[in-house]
Amino acid sequence: MKTLFAPNAQPRRIVFTSMVVAQVALLLLLWVFYPMQLFPSLGEVVRALGDLITSQGLIPELWASMTTALEALAVATVLALAISYLTALPFFRPIAYAASKMRYLTLTGLTFFMALMVSSGHQVKLSVLIFGATVYLVTGMTSVILTTTQEEMDHARTLGMSEWRSFYEVVVLGKLDDMLEVVRQNFAIIWTMITLVETLYQSEGGIGLLLYKQNRYLHLDGVLAIQLVILATGAMQDYVFVLLRKVFFPYSSLGTSA
Repeated sequence: MKTLFAPNAQPRRIVFTSMVVAQVALLLLLWVFYPMQLFPSLGEVVRALGDLITSQGLIPELWASMTTALEALAVATVLALAISYLTALPFFRPIAYAASKMRYLTLTGLTFFMALMVSSGHQVKLSVLIFGATVYLVTGMTSVILTTTQEEMDHARTLGMSEWRSFYEVVVLGKLDDMLEVVRQNFAIIWTMITLVETLYQSEGGIGLLLYKQNRYLHLDGVLAIQLVILATGAMQDYVFVLLRKVFFPYSSLGTSA
């Protein structure tokens, strides 16, 4: 038990898992026996979740949103990697700098211009999500590239590698695990934006539209149920990314303290 309250301690997995289960159980008990007036009770949320699944198409709507989110993430990742890696050439560094600063733009004003450039609601949604994810991914990925030390590059040069080969081995291949971590951390941005774009373009549905309808008619139990589903989906996707990093880059955890 002492390891749970000691700084930088690493408790055994079974101890940590038991602690998490106990905390979750405590929160559920507090929700059941001491509900807040602002939130619906656990029973109401469970009933709303059942109704959403059986009569309002929660699962198909969630799948529609997930496929759109994954499609946007794939395109945004390719674009962000290309922009970030091009910073090796001084000519392209202003582009990466400008892209990273565009994360301050609000999407509400951009949707109008994107609607003029593309022909369908799906393409507008995809364009907004890709833009929003790309500017954040570029920021994180360029930060990863900037962590490359002169010693790492010099070591590659002493092995007889050219400048391009050194960049490929040290930055591209050597930082892939960190790039995957950047993608994992920024995937949540797409989920925060998707409710907005699905509300604006309702032709394809999605969990964002379902959430908007529940909120519009003040179905707070349904709103909370959908939010919990989104939270659980995000946590599951987070775990998948961590698992992929461990499988493909097992060395990435060697230098971490936890």
